[in-house]
Parts: sequence; C-alpha cells; structure tokens
Amino acid sequence: MFDRGRRNLLSRRRIPALPRMPWLVDEDTFVDNCTRCNKCLSACETEIIVKGDGGFPTVDFNRGECTFCTRCAQACPEPLFRPTTEAAWDVKAQVTQQCLAQNNVECRSCGDMCEVQAIRFKLQAGGVAQPVFELDVCNGCGACVATCPTSAITMITSQQEEK
Repeated sequence: MFDRGRRNLLSRRRIPALPRMPWLVDEDTFVDNCTRCNKCLSACETEIIVKGDGGFPTVDFNRGECTFCTRCAQACPEPLFRPTTEAAWDVKAQVTQQCLAQNNVECRSCGDMCEVQAIRFKLQAGGVAQPVFELDVCNGCGACVATCPTSAITMITSQQEEK
C-alpha cells in the first residue's frame, strides 16, 4: 500500500485524496497534530470515519452519510477543528460518466436520498431525466454516494476541483 500524501511531498499545499472530517482547520495542521488516537472513529454516529493512509482518519462516503452531528470534533483531544457553528467543509458531490441516467437508464436513487434537494432531474425529450447537481445547495453530506448503484458519484473538495 502506498501513501497518497507522499505525492504532494514537495508541494507547499497538502491535498488529501479523500475528504477528512468536517470543520477541520486545514490539512497541514491536521497531519502535523493528529495523534491518530481514533476517538473520532469511535464517536462517529454513522461510522463513516475510517483509518486512511498512514492511519489518519478520513471519511468513507461508501459507508454512509455525514449527519454533521459534531461528535468527531467534540471527541478530538487536539485543537484540530474550527467552531461547529461555521460551514462544515467545502466538499461537494460530483457525478461521473458511469451514471445510469447519463447512459439512458432511468435512475433517481441519488435524488431520493438528497435531503437538501441539491440534486434535481431535468426532463429530456425522448430520453431519461438527467441529474443536475446544485452545488451551491449541496452540503457535502454524501448521502447520494452509497446509494448510487454504479458508484458514479464522488465527493471532492474545491482544491481537488482546481487540479
């Protein structure tokens, strides 16, 4: 197993391959100060926080959604989190070409799971409705990820989008 973080070893900004927990101050502070005590893993009510590269906690949206319960931030003994009254993070959903609807197969499972209704479906004449992601509405909970039958939805940060 290789450490994805080493790819960015010489760059100034660290960008995690997978989203970390909500409300983290920044990636550098996290990696420098996280003791990998796993208290956040135990505290997560939906059990989506798992050990990632190097034993650092990361969020696995294939296991479920983030409910923004703040338990990870409350359980952490280190000063790694911003106030939970602020926006949780800049993680947003992104759909890939594996999407059934984009391949002319009716599917709306992601929209059914989106509590904030950030996914709507645009009707197509002679075809199936296509998903439209309202990124300004998406809170990054990841509820749409695990429900997608083709794993066509990923969660990315704005830094990953800039690449």
